[in-house]
Amino acid sequence: MTEKMKAQVFYEPNKMTLEEVPIPKVQVNEILVRVKACGICGSDVAYYFGQSSLETPTGKGPLILGHEFSGEVVEVGDIPKRLGLFAPGDRVVLDPVQYCNACIVCKRGQVNLCEKKTVLGVSANGAFAEYCVSNYTGVHKIPDGVTYEQAALTEPLACATYGTQKMEVNTGDFCVVMGPGVIGLMMLQLVRRRGAGTVVVTGSKGDDYRLDVARKLGADAVFNVNDPASPYYVADLKAKIAEMSGGMFADAVITPTGAVEAMEMALQITGRRARVVYFGLPSDQALIRVPALASILWDKTIRFSWLAPLVWPTAIQALGTGLIDTKPLASHVMGLPDLVKAITMVRDRSDKAMKIVITP
Repeated sequence: MTEKMKAQVFYEPNKMTLEEVPIPKVQVNEILVRVKACGICGSDVAYYFGQSSLETPTGKGPLILGHEFSGEVVEVGDIPKRLGLFAPGDRVVLDPVQYCNACIVCKRGQVNLCEKKTVLGVSANGAFAEYCVSNYTGVHKIPDGVTYEQAALTEPLACATYGTQKMEVNTGDFCVVMGPGVIGLMMLQLVRRRGAGTVVVTGSKGDDYRLDVARKLGADAVFNVNDPASPYYVADLKAKIAEMSGGMFADAVITPTGAVEAMEMALQITGRRARVVYFGLPSDQALIRVPALASILWDKTIRFSWLAPLVWPTAIQALGTGLIDTKPLASHVMGLPDLVKAITMVRDRSDKAMKIVITP
């Protein structure tokens, strides 16, 4: 095997170059993977355009981005080899959040809040490259019949799985998903599979093509809340939800968006003993106004969802059994040299971009 690989190296906002760099060496607890597919996450867009900082000492590169990926095992370190867990040629998908499993937080089972975690593509080199190395504990085998491109969507699906579990959907519940991005469309399918009776998906300006996909994936209704030119426009979402629910409002709402307006509206459109799950990331200065008395008197529950602790096997099973339809979600497959173009397409939503998958 050659000692060099091609990789997109990110340095600082708006500066990323395709380079030849050394293939990473495998430590005793690691596995080297030949990357087959890597999805572009909204966080990759934010890092590239300077809207968020990396979890590196400087907040910048040099670093290889990309954390939603699948690939083929090339080399296995001594520990996973001795345990007989993986072998060269295995088709795998990787959890980029590598927990230490030793700090007090991990020992409490709160691994998504690990104080010592490493995140591939965020604090350590990721998968917008031909090869990537990972701790063996973050590696999962891909079920037969699932393609590398489909498997690359496991990370967002795992996050969606954890978030929708917190909704505690009961049979027949009226549910609202406030955001029709890729994760929101996964949540739509998950709450439907959990037995929701009615599922509404909401969006905003520029979201109509995504709302079209939501309808095809089984949403009972889709609404655009702020674009009067949209065929899905509703001027008063609260009134519409009240009308659809016979005045009972929604039983469970999740917000795969960081828009404060949506997060506040979630509390207005929910009913008695409703569950509201905040999932999307607002700015670090954002504040949410909570109608405290009304929420107490209707015994509402507000929850927050972060990452995907201990749900990866569930997400992989959902892919392997065809429970989640990923075909409408992966809109483009592009090569590694086109990464900057693809990131820009995701930001601008050009050519009806949804999830763009990079194949090195």
